[in-house]
Amino acid sequence: MTDSSPVLDLVIRGGTLVDGSGGPAYLGDVGIKDGRILAVGTVTQEAKRTLDANGALVTPGFVDIHTHYDGQATWDGVLAPSSINGVTSIAMGNCGVGFAPARKDKHDWLIALLEGVEDIPGTALAEGLTWDWETFPDYLDALARRKFAVDVGAHVPHAALRAYVMGDRGGDHLEVPTTAEIAEMERLILEAVEAGALGFSTSRTYVHRSRNGDSIGTLSATEAELMGAARALKAAGRGVIQLISDAYLTPDDEFAERELGLIRTLAGACGGKLSFTVQQTDDAPDRWKFISERVEAMVKDGLPVTMQVAPRPLGLILSFAATVNPFFITPTYRALLSLPLEARLLKLAEPEVRAQILKDHAVSDAPGMTAVILRGFGKMFRMTDPVDYEPRTENSLEAEAMARGIDVAGHVYDTLLEEGGHRLIYQPLINYARGDLSDVYGMMTAPNSLYGLSDGGAHCGTICDGSFPTTSLGLWSKGDRAGRKIAIETLIHGYTRRNAVHVGWHDRGLLAPGMLADINVIDQDALSLSPPEIVQDLPAGGTRLLQKAHGYRWTLKSGVVTFENGQWTGELPGRLMRGDQVAA
Repeated sequence: MTDSSPVLDLVIRGGTLVDGSGGPAYLGDVGIKDGRILAVGTVTQEAKRTLDANGALVTPGFVDIHTHYDGQATWDGVLAPSSINGVTSIAMGNCGVGFAPARKDKHDWLIALLEGVEDIPGTALAEGLTWDWETFPDYLDALARRKFAVDVGAHVPHAALRAYVMGDRGGDHLEVPTTAEIAEMERLILEAVEAGALGFSTSRTYVHRSRNGDSIGTLSATEAELMGAARALKAAGRGVIQLISDAYLTPDDEFAERELGLIRTLAGACGGKLSFTVQQTDDAPDRWKFISERVEAMVKDGLPVTMQVAPRPLGLILSFAATVNPFFITPTYRALLSLPLEARLLKLAEPEVRAQILKDHAVSDAPGMTAVILRGFGKMFRMTDPVDYEPRTENSLEAEAMARGIDVAGHVYDTLLEEGGHRLIYQPLINYARGDLSDVYGMMTAPNSLYGLSDGGAHCGTICDGSFPTTSLGLWSKGDRAGRKIAIETLIHGYTRRNAVHVGWHDRGLLAPGMLADINVIDQDALSLSPPEIVQDLPAGGTRLLQKAHGYRWTLKSGVVTFENGQWTGELPGRLMRGDQVAA
């Protein structure tokens, strides 16, 4: 299409356009004016600025529907790591956790909850959170006063809402709300959605615990309680439900069926879309297939239910300088945690300290996933540069130790002491039951899947998955070890238009006239990820893992260049999005 209107603000010329629709890529230009795409195809008119996209992909900006920037968004406008991975729109408040609504006497409780569930340093939250809100509409108003590198939307988080209505009882998952309390939660959800909330989120997994080890208050919420949320969305006439359930990790068929039955009931009652987490664990490696079949049946019955899946293993980053490592629960190691980081690393290198920690470790035990962290040496690998997200079993630290005839735990300990104690070890904890990416591929290509679960803004010292979009494009467009590939058009569609429409953002995710000019210009051959770095850039000197992405020439938000060759330009054109967004 050619447009003859006045001078453009910016034109991107000569790129391979992957427009987000899922259709074939083609060569062309993109013309931008007043923050929106004015022309796509052959653009002949002049522009104030021209970007040469020769040899590069031109795509819509990515839409990350599963993040936890609820606290970070109140003090930080850049919102990395999502923003440095081509993301231009984010949905936060997932998994039932967030910071609104919040009475003053619950501030510390909510911080402890997020510190436990999402591994966000409590000291950083205590210093960084501005708390210029109480209700959820107040929280949205507070976000509306801020500027960002990306657009931001938020769900109403069930755990915060429960505590707001039920007080201390709300934090106990065994406590059942009264009929009046359910009605009040329903009223507040409706109020929040009418003020601009994306929808409602909740958590039903034992994995989610507060800093002191207590289960999240929403863990065993009754159908009656959850139906209150569904009625609120039905009354609002819009909004989505997002949840995580233990259905994906249980080997118990009956339990999985009950959870999926509840999901079916909620989807039928809310009048909108519902998505939920689906992953693979070693204990139930084929459960995702069972769930996929049930979801397909729901969709055939007219229920808009989708699985949120990840494009790679969910891997822990183990280090003496980060949050977890195989020795982190031993008494001797824990006694050193009060020391400053560098002093702690020096102590860990002392032979007598090493010997005592290994002795402690030999008799230590823990349930569930913690046990895998302690002794899953066959799935521990040195992080490479660029990072290999499909490591081979023969390269594990366990295989190294066995080949040398040495103690495995001692070898892992000594590996962690490399690089002055800053050595990072990658442990694919989820989605790697068979030591390859066959099941990840199956989940990504399942008919009712959404690309999500990045958890951007969370798991600051344990996981660095805000880089999911970069892995998706860089790995799956080229193929895994077995040669399984996904078309670049399919991958881009999954991270743009498909995700945008799911949460009601109809004004983005396509390279088409009238759409927001949220755009990436990508050197596909250069797409890669460096190993995460441990940085201290959170409030109160809090640490987090941050990972550099390579291959992004430019990222534009509403027609403004926000990142150039991976560097922030200083621009913050992003804003709060209230509810559905309508295409121009």
